[in-house]
Amino acid sequence: MFRRSRVLAAALLATALTVSGCSSGDDSGASTQETDKVAYITAFGAVGRDAFAWVAKEKGYFAEVGIEVDIKKGAGNGPNLTALKAGQVQFASLDFTGAVIQAGKGEFTDWRAIAAVHQQTLISVMTTKDTNISSVQDLAGKTMATGQGSVTELLFPAYAQLAGLDPKSVTIKGVQPTALNSLMTSGQVDALGTFLLSRGALATASKKEVVVLPYSDYLRDLFGNAIITTPALIEKDPDLVRRFNTAVLKGLQYSIDNPEEAAKILNKAEPSYAVAAGVGEITAMTPYVKPAGGAPIGFMDEQRVARTIAILQGSGLMPAGLDPKGVVDFGFVPKS
Repeated sequence: MFRRSRVLAAALLATALTVSGCSSGDDSGASTQETDKVAYITAFGAVGRDAFAWVAKEKGYFAEVGIEVDIKKGAGNGPNLTALKAGQVQFASLDFTGAVIQAGKGEFTDWRAIAAVHQQTLISVMTTKDTNISSVQDLAGKTMATGQGSVTELLFPAYAQLAGLDPKSVTIKGVQPTALNSLMTSGQVDALGTFLLSRGALATASKKEVVVLPYSDYLRDLFGNAIITTPALIEKDPDLVRRFNTAVLKGLQYSIDNPEEAAKILNKAEPSYAVAAGVGEITAMTPYVKPAGGAPIGFMDEQRVARTIAILQGSGLMPAGLDPKGVVDFGFVPKS
C-alpha cells in the first residue's frame, strides 16, 4: 500500500513539474501577461478615417498584445493634446503638421509621433463645379471658409504661394468646422478649406459635383494624421508603446484591406455614422496610407520630417530651432 502511494505521489509530482514547465515556457504570451489598460483618443469623432482603432479592438489585435483600450472620440489637435498632457489618455491621433506648428511655437511640446496614419496631408480646397473654380489660381477674388485656426487656414498662404497665387487675393472666413458644408451649399462662400475625405459629405449635401484641390499637390512632404504618445511613457514603458503601435497599425492595415467590414465595425460603435460614409472615407484615404518604396505602414522618414519643419519655418508659421526628434520617435516603425 505504501509503495503504491509512493508511486502515485511520484506520478503526481511528475505531472505537476510538467505543467509548471509548460507554463514557464509560455510567459511571453498574452495569456500569461498582465493586461495593460490604456486610453486612446481619435483624431476627430467617430468617422471613417478613425475606424482603424475600433477595428483593432474588435478584431482582438489589442488583446493579442496584452492591452485593453478605452477609445475616446477626439475633437481636434488642441483638445487631444490637452487630454494627453493631462494624462486622460496615453495615446492619441491628430493632424501631424498642425501639432508640429504648435510644438515649434512652444505651445505643446510634450508629445512624440510614433507612427504615421497618412503619408501625405489630407487637407484641401473643396468647392462645387458650378463655381467654375478648377485650379488654385481661380480662387483669386473668392471667399473660402476654413475651420477657425485650423491647419488648413494656417497653411493656406504657403500653399497659395507655391501654386502661384497671392494668398491675400483670397478672403478667408474662419468658422466652426461643423458649419463648413452649410456655408458652401447656401452659397455664402465659394470654396472650403477642409479634409479631402469630406468630399462625399459635401456632394450629398449640395447634390452637386465636387471639385477637390489637394494641398499635397504643392506641399508634398507634409504628413497627415499620426499616432502620438508622451516622451515619459516612451521612457518608462517602451514595450507598451511598441505593442500598442503594432496593434493599432494592424487595425489600420485591416481597415484599408476590408473597408466594408471596417465601416460596419465603426457603425457598431457609432450607430449614427452610416456604413456607406465609412466605406467612402476609408476608400478615399487608402492611397495616402501606404508609404512609398515598400516601407511598412506607419513609417515616418526623418528627412521628410525635417523638410516639413523647414517648410513651416520658411512660411513663417514657427521659429527656427525644432529638431525632427523633438516631434517624432523614429524607433517604433523602422523602414524595414
